[in-house]
Amino acid sequence: MAEAQAAVRAPARTPLTVDDHVDGVLAGNRALLGRTITIIESRSPRHQEMAQEILLRLLNDLRHRPADKRAHRIGITGVPGVGKSTFIESFGCTLTGQGHRVAVLAVDPSSSLTGGSILGDKTRMQELSNDPNAFIRPSPSSGTLGGVTRTTRATMVVCEAAGYDVLLVETVGAGQNEVAVADMTDFFLVLALPGAGDELQGIKKGVLELADMIAVNKADGDNQVRAKQAAVHYGNALKIMKHTSPNWTPPVTLVSALKGQGLDKVWDLLKEHKAKLTESGELMEKRRRQRVGWLWGMLEDRLKDSLKSHPKVVEILPQVQHDVAEGKLTVTLGVERIFEAYRS
Repeated sequence: MAEAQAAVRAPARTPLTVDDHVDGVLAGNRALLGRTITIIESRSPRHQEMAQEILLRLLNDLRHRPADKRAHRIGITGVPGVGKSTFIESFGCTLTGQGHRVAVLAVDPSSSLTGGSILGDKTRMQELSNDPNAFIRPSPSSGTLGGVTRTTRATMVVCEAAGYDVLLVETVGAGQNEVAVADMTDFFLVLALPGAGDELQGIKKGVLELADMIAVNKADGDNQVRAKQAAVHYGNALKIMKHTSPNWTPPVTLVSALKGQGLDKVWDLLKEHKAKLTESGELMEKRRRQRVGWLWGMLEDRLKDSLKSHPKVVEILPQVQHDVAEGKLTVTLGVERIFEAYRS
């Protein structure tokens, strides 16, 4: 009986080589794209070594592509309830209908208690997830501020190498550290709601300073008047902000993701932004800064992992944490003791 069961089992999957992954990604193979991202997300040392070889080759391929052939990396944020998922699905379908290939890196909130995540992005974006010219990759935020996972940058590289010319990075919400997402994208889009009086209080000044555009969503039906008033308020707020680009003045526009209204205007503004930054050389300089930012982000992750796994740190950490919690030790002295153990 056991032999009969063994005979019908599916054969073990043959491990793929670096060449298999690179060739598959560059050919736009969706299955291999997903498997490559899984390797990048893995914390296995063997997978990490393989991932770096894959990324190096893909980065080299991208380096030789002209600027106008590079993907448009767009970060999208907004307070909960603003309609990010509806906007992304409607906007993504509009773009695929125009012949674009769209990748959505939708960060899924992880539970602070269990570490688990809902990973419901494909459920929330059913039409787009079934579109052959779209690729949706839900990634658990794992408690990362701003919902940006440690592998989001690498995943963007893989999707761009696979031929996706529009990358949409959805973040958890405007109440968290959105600087990280702005630092890894070409364009930072802030979605807002009608009723700007309260809304302006809910969006941090720093987020508005990072915004390359504010789109007031749900601007339909009875909301139209309020949406127009909100647009005026946001426009006035942006005028007193210090913006990140000398070549671009952030506009405010109205959209209704549910009705599919205003999405073409959003795309026109995005194309105008890319053209101006490409012509001035700012876009390529921004990409260079992004790679340096990636370097430091990865370095911080590695140092943190190394610190937590150091034998002497592991030995003293429970006592240091206990003493800090009980007020027997200041936080600064606790940090000093941990670093002394790490350096010894």
